[in-house]
Amino acid sequence: MTTATPTAANTITEQLTAAGRAIEHDSFAIIDAEVGQHDYTDEQWPLVRRIIHASADFEFNGLTAFHPDAIRAGLAAVQKGGTPIVADVEMICVGLSAPRLRHFGMRTQHYISDPEVIELARAEATTRAVQAMRKAQRLGRLDGAIVGIGNAPTALIEVIRLIREEGARPALVIGMPVGFVSAAESKALLMTLTDTPWVAIKGRKGGSTLVVASMHALLGLAEAAQQSTA
Repeated sequence: MTTATPTAANTITEQLTAAGRAIEHDSFAIIDAEVGQHDYTDEQWPLVRRIIHASADFEFNGLTAFHPDAIRAGLAAVQKGGTPIVADVEMICVGLSAPRLRHFGMRTQHYISDPEVIELARAEATTRAVQAMRKAQRLGRLDGAIVGIGNAPTALIEVIRLIREEGARPALVIGMPVGFVSAAESKALLMTLTDTPWVAIKGRKGGSTLVVASMHALLGLAEAAQQSTA
């Protein structure tokens, strides 16, 4: 697997205007300077830096955790082409850059507003997020997918159950639900998985914006790898 750090040579995963690119690069330089030394690898740091850039919160330097195979698995899924992104909420799907996804033939999916999901959630006294992940599994959409959870801890807990009990095999789980009820616990549970790669935010902090930032970082790394082998 070839990895590379995103640079100005990227075209698809960069801002579309020179002014926009300058602002983003200056922001990254400020983050690098303020953080200084850190414990992340060269492949992990672009993802952490984008999370800090999206939130202006330097606590994510330390709160962001990686399965040892997370970046490798995420890049392999992106570079394969056509890999689906299954999200817990529409916000993630809307936030991701359509041209960047299109470059890798990727598409987003969510089932949170599906009528069947709503009906089952009411009938079984569960959340829509739980039923949405169950529907994704029934449709065979989790296997090989990048799963992004930024809002609903119950969705992340259900994905973990599906992995352990029903053999779901996502390529990567980006688990970053925010909140006060089960958010920290769901991510701690994710971090116990050994066979499924994951990226997580420790504690209560998180959010769909951070899942989007993480995906954009992966897309940038994937394009840089393309450029380095072109």
